Amino acid sequence: MAFEPKEPQKELKYQELRIYSDEELKNYTEEELKNFKVKHDISMCEDLESGPWPSFVADAKRLALHRRKLPKDRMMIERDVVEDLLGQLEISFKQGETHWKHGGIVGVFGYGGGVIGRYSDLQATFPSIAHFHTVRVNQPASKFYTSDYLRSLCDLWEYRGSGMMNLHGSTGDIIFLGTFTEQLEPIFYDLTHVMQQDLGGSGSNLRTPECCVGKARCEWSCIDTQELCYELTHHYQDELHRPAFPYKFKFKFDGCPNCCVASIARSDMSFIGTWRDNIRIDQKAVQAYIGGEIPPNAGAHKGKDWGKFDIKKEVLDLCPTQCMWMEGGKLMIDDKECTRCMHCINVMPKALRPGTDTGVSILLGAKAPILEGAQMSLLTIPFMKCEPPYDNIKEKVIEPVWDWWMEEGKNRERLGELIQRQGIKKLLEVLNIPPMPQVVKEPRSNPYIFWKEEDVPGGWKRDINDYRSRHAR
Repeated sequence: MAFEPKEPQKELKYQELRIYSDEELKNYTEEELKNFKVKHDISMCEDLESGPWPSFVADAKRLALHRRKLPKDRMMIERDVVEDLLGQLEISFKQGETHWKHGGIVGVFGYGGGVIGRYSDLQATFPSIAHFHTVRVNQPASKFYTSDYLRSLCDLWEYRGSGMMNLHGSTGDIIFLGTFTEQLEPIFYDLTHVMQQDLGGSGSNLRTPECCVGKARCEWSCIDTQELCYELTHHYQDELHRPAFPYKFKFKFDGCPNCCVASIARSDMSFIGTWRDNIRIDQKAVQAYIGGEIPPNAGAHKGKDWGKFDIKKEVLDLCPTQCMWMEGGKLMIDDKECTRCMHCINVMPKALRPGTDTGVSILLGAKAPILEGAQMSLLTIPFMKCEPPYDNIKEKVIEPVWDWWMEEGKNRERLGELIQRQGIKKLLEVLNIPPMPQVVKEPRSNPYIFWKEEDVPGGWKRDINDYRSRHAR
């Protein structure tokens, strides 16, 4: 079935939306840039331009010169915002401390999550960055853009903000860096009404879901990450727009265990495409790899002479469960021991492929270090079918977990910390799934077992005489 959007889509045309002419966008020469000096001493910042890698300082200076040459009425905030930004950064380098105050959430009408407030504590010295709010913009699925879309975004931000952007932040969003409070409503209106584009998540809500390239371009993708991401984004609009959680919550979708958006490390609920049947093997291609006819790793390491391909050293011995071996010139796999790490498939992609009975593994509880330190997500559901409209995932996993977390979670406590505090046993009860050895992190150190009344034959009320007749003192 072809993918169908849930609402009419309009094609964005830059020539209709553009704010700046070509002459305004290219309003300085390389000679002018070479002689350009920002209005503050930024000698320490400029040291960052001397290294072997491209520097954000060089980019910022280009933007500062560009803004200095634009007419004042062609920008809605002060033209020297980038120069003041570099000036404050220089002071931070010298003093070894930040001069940004976190301003919490700045609200816009119709979006409860708001945007990230940021204020300078050196406003008298750097007035053009007295406000420097960060606006997250919900990125397209798999980060596919048209040039018209990107140009329209850049023009909007050049006009109503600093012009500085970050593609992409660790959450996945497009990040607009630096504007004043008065510009937030016009930016939100232009994004939603003109560009048909939502803000990205802020606050204690569902943050912008993020997915890998999926079946659009990747042959390893076991699930349609784009459709799953799109469906859950639309289905949970209220959770995106109306903060009601103890803290933030992130979905991320990986099409296969290669985990290209790092969902296992960065999301409260990680969706990783997988398979539950056998890895498909092309024995002729295996022999071609062994014979040197096909380069391993799809030729990624061919820039250096690593010697002849050694399947034992490079594949068999690196299998984490040692479930592979050669027998009679054939590659054998004990699939019931396979953990789907995909190392062997990555090394020999023409010989090995994922199985055909595909679905999703669901992991819970990853986060960056806030209260209890960094955590990787916990494999909770090893395999689940993943087909539209994904009601099994919504009703059996997402909503029970949310109900528990909203009832039991403390303020600013991520799901992983709640699992850590109340235990995996409680999580399994919430999801109504049986325990499995894979969720055991370490052997028990607590000798006590606490039974529930329903687990005890006869409940708590027992005949003491009957008991003693069978257990003499």
